[in-house]
Amino acid sequence: MSVSIRRALEQAIEALVRSDSAKLDAEILLAFVLGKPRSYLFSRPETDLSGAHSTAFAALVARRAAGEPVAYLTGYRGFWTLDLQVSPAVLIPRPETELLVELALTLGQRISAGAMNETLVVGDLGTGSGAIALALASERAHWQIHATDRSAQALGVARQNAARLGLARVTFGLGDWCEALPAGVRFDMIVSNPPYIADDDPHLQQGDLLFEPRTALVAAGRGLRDLSSICQQSWPILREGGYLLLEHGHEQGADVRGLLLTQGFSQVRSERDLAGHERVTLGRRAAPGENTYA
Repeated sequence: MSVSIRRALEQAIEALVRSDSAKLDAEILLAFVLGKPRSYLFSRPETDLSGAHSTAFAALVARRAAGEPVAYLTGYRGFWTLDLQVSPAVLIPRPETELLVELALTLGQRISAGAMNETLVVGDLGTGSGAIALALASERAHWQIHATDRSAQALGVARQNAARLGLARVTFGLGDWCEALPAGVRFDMIVSNPPYIADDDPHLQQGDLLFEPRTALVAAGRGLRDLSSICQQSWPILREGGYLLLEHGHEQGADVRGLLLTQGFSQVRSERDLAGHERVTLGRRAAPGENTYA
């Protein structure tokens, strides 16, 4: 017996009652199965689904009901202005990370004006799907962007995204943080969204985090070890006047400011996301004799 788009969505929403975005989840999954935009569902609600489409949709809804992230089910997630391929090898890009992109673009203008040089050299550490590096590249074609990750699988996803989006000028390096950046290069800016969740955080047992790569989520030392390593490794390869920008947990702002100040960064401050949480902390590599505080 055939089922209309309207009825299929109603049934899916009932099955996804435990999701706080059941309606959106159902619409995204059905549009994916049909190979159509979501607007098609609203304009053709009485159209019957084929047997193959019904079966495929039911299978995806069952997996979503079991907790699998929608992004892993469809293989894509929107970030900035980009449609990024994702897989269980990478974190799912999140809207709050767009704050890091916004700040990097703003600071890049300031650096360019001061140096009278538009061709900035930027590093993205722990790039995952390539979300941050590719968002920056899509906005600043003249920047030289180098992205690193310790996971070969993650770099494979990032490279595929770069090629598919026509942003192949971004270069990728395999290894830990700054160690995978090209030797002898000085950077105008380094950005990172590293692991920052403590290994005993109960959120790791909830929602999408259950399915995402643990090595990209968890850091020792109450979630601060990788943030600390990046502060130490970035300092010697940043140009004077260059910036380090770090995304972190909403309760880690004070700790990360302390890490940057201890390392010698100046103009250290934390910026809040749309929910009002301290989400990104940044600092500037001071010139000799410069005041440490903003």
